[in-house]
Amino acid sequence: MEMGKIKPMVSFAFEARLQLKGRRKLKTFLALLCQKENHRLHSLSIVFCSDDFLLEMNQFYLKHDYLTDIISFSLSEISAIVEGELYISIDRVRENAKTFEVSVNHELHRVIFHGVLHFCGYDDKKKSQKLIMRKKEDFYLKKYFG
Repeated sequence: MEMGKIKPMVSFAFEARLQLKGRRKLKTFLALLCQKENHRLHSLSIVFCSDDFLLEMNQFYLKHDYLTDIISFSLSEISAIVEGELYISIDRVRENAKTFEVSVNHELHRVIFHGVLHFCGYDDKKKSQKLIMRKKEDFYLKKYFG
């Protein structure tokens, strides 16, 4: 089978309780986001978890001792191919939604797009990078929710 003909695989796992509607739309959109960023989505696992679960991962794998909304692990050996795992704290998403006065659904999608943008080469360590990342998130949120 030709590489271009392989259908992207996006899977969802739930360590924490969450209703995720529109999964098919989201899967299709993530492939389009990658394409727009000159990448190809091959496989992506998105795990929705609790603060405690993600904190343990953050401590163990990244040696960071703080809460975060997302951790992304790229599994691709080819930079233009998106293959990876996103771990998203539903607790952080809910808290951030309150802080930013947006719906949980909106914040959840922002975090998902943020993780995929990391796989597409965007970083957010510096202030200038954060601004670019936020613009990209906003752009894709507007496209998705239109």
